[in-house]
Amino acid sequence: MRPVLDAARARRSVSKVTDAAPDDAELLELLGAAGRVADHASLHPWRVIALRGEARERLGASLAAASGLEESDPRGAAKLATKPLRAPLLLAVVAVRTPGYAKVPEWEQDATAAGVAHLLSLLLDEAGWGVMWRTGPHTRHPSVAAAHGLGEHEALLGWLYVGGRPANWRAERRKPSDATARFTTLSPSA
Repeated sequence: MRPVLDAARARRSVSKVTDAAPDDAELLELLGAAGRVADHASLHPWRVIALRGEARERLGASLAAASGLEESDPRGAAKLATKPLRAPLLLAVVAVRTPGYAKVPEWEQDATAAGVAHLLSLLLDEAGWGVMWRTGPHTRHPSVAAAHGLGEHEALLGWLYVGGRPANWRAERRKPSDATARFTTLSPSA
């Protein structure tokens, strides 16, 4: 039995979720495991911000403001403002960079934060929660960063939308990736 392999093969994004969501104690347990990703120099270059209730509405308002549609397309802005309400819990994944650290460049720190996000999504899925990683054109907008209280050396990577799986949800297996098309071996000599 290979449980990690089976979990990775079974993982699937769930775009429509119910109002149920994990509590902070469960999230902390899963984050403790997700934080074990490869982390050069043990910088822990990430953090996760939970958004529930009205915090999701404030995020929606910042997304609408970032879009610039409030004057030209009020309906479009209003629609954008409701996107964070699609799940009861959003987990904002933030890359926390240590600038000028030559041993671990910023791109590698971002990769660690993305690894935490992916592993956390896998752990949430395995725990029975519906989860989907979402980004968008306004993820890095200053008003969105301000809504999250991000610091000078922090960058938002996106949100994990988390909730209960609907009763009609089916764990269909996704078609496996064709690894042969993505795998090569470097020859010993050029």
